[in-house]
Order: sequence, then C-alpha cells, then structure tokens
Amino acid sequence: MHHVQLSIPPGSEEACRAFYVGVLGMTELVKPPVLAARGGLWVRADDLEIHLGVEEDFRAARRAHPGIRVADLDGLAARLTAAGVEVTWDGAFPGHRRFYACDNSGNRLEFLQPDGPAPRW
Repeated sequence: MHHVQLSIPPGSEEACRAFYVGVLGMTELVKPPVLAARGGLWVRADDLEIHLGVEEDFRAARRAHPGIRVADLDGLAARLTAAGVEVTWDGAFPGHRRFYACDNSGNRLEFLQPDGPAPRW
C-alpha cells in the first residue's frame, strides 16, 4: 500500500498540520505542484503515508479508519491525552493492544501495537 487518504474540511490544513505533525510527530511531505493547488496536506512516518484531501461537503469518517501500527502505544496515548485528544482503549483485537482517537477533523484513527513480535503475513 502506498498511502491512505482521509478527507478534511476546506481551510483546515493548519489545524491538521498541528495534529499530524505537531502531536503525532509525522513529517510533512511536499505535494507535487499540480496537486498542491487542490489544498490538503500529505504526511509520513516510517512506511505510513497519509494524504489529507480537502472535500467541500466534508463529513468525518466515524467508522471507517486506518489502522496504524506503532512501537510505543502507551507513549502515543500519553501524548494525545496531553494534547487534549480523547483516547478510547479497546481490548477486543486478540494479539494486540489498541485504542481509537479522532483527528482534529473528527476522522477516526486506530492505533495498535502487537502484544509480542509482529506477525508476518
């Protein structure tokens, strides 16, 4: 997979930058000029790339979500909580610890960490 795209409302790029780069610690990517004209924001961490695309009639993804594997789930939960982001833990995924949080636009995000060595699919 190359990337996941989430929709954001018009004019929310700075708030998204504060969340994805400032809170989550992702790196902002430079969009190609032809795509930069559309607005939005691209971010990356390790092999995960998220494209945040402006959608005029934006509605947050409340059920659909990317599942993002992280190395320090507790540390991320603490950073999000310190930034005022609600973290909802869910123990219903065998072999993993996980929680859900919403980005600044209300999109649902799942963060998970394997209980043991990461499985090889």
